Amino acid sequence: MYSINLPRENCMLFSKQMIHNIFILILLTGCSFAQYPADSLYADPNNSVLQKIFLYPIVKWQRLSYNETNLNCQFAPSCSNYGAQTIHTHGGIKGIFMASDRIIRCNPNAFESHQKMGGQFHKDGRLFDPIKYSHTIHSTKSPIVAAGLSMVIPGLGRVYAGRPIDGFYGFLLSAMAIRAGAISVKNKNVFAPLYVGMAITFYGGEMYGAYRTAKYYQK
Repeated sequence: MYSINLPRENCMLFSKQMIHNIFILILLTGCSFAQYPADSLYADPNNSVLQKIFLYPIVKWQRLSYNETNLNCQFAPSCSNYGAQTIHTHGGIKGIFMASDRIIRCNPNAFESHQKMGGQFHKDGRLFDPIKYSHTIHSTKSPIVAAGLSMVIPGLGRVYAGRPIDGFYGFLLSAMAIRAGAISVKNKNVFAPLYVGMAITFYGGEMYGAYRTAKYYQK
């Protein structure tokens, strides 16, 4: 059996190149004078520092996603607009959890799940999923139990609530983020706070998403 072991120097060069490319992308997108939906929310003087920090990547992302058709979102509002609105409306902590929940739900099974629960569609055909959801259901699933299960094992609460595919993606993203955070802390990586923040975001978002799934996203 053969294995490929990349030299440590090559891994470091790859990481530096990736960081360099991201930095260049931010500079290029920052030079755009076009206005995007998240811009006005970011410019609100009433935003807290935490809201500004969380909104900034969304502002930059929209400069890329709005100019690339392959990045069109299947939801309305799009994940970036949904995230910007939740952070602006509900504050940094709850808003970022709601945004990460939406990212988890934006998977290849979203259309089928949306149909099963009797969800509405936007006039352009996208899946209508507003921040304030008022879908009335008669469910035997407990939102508290769902959130508790996802606290123990990310994704399990969504499985309990009837969304196994969402649960799989929730587990996958949470596990990847937690692992990246743990490794970065162990290696004393300069980006450790960023990775740990992502881990907390997806873990918290998974618990929130499980709660919301049991409460709203069923038929």
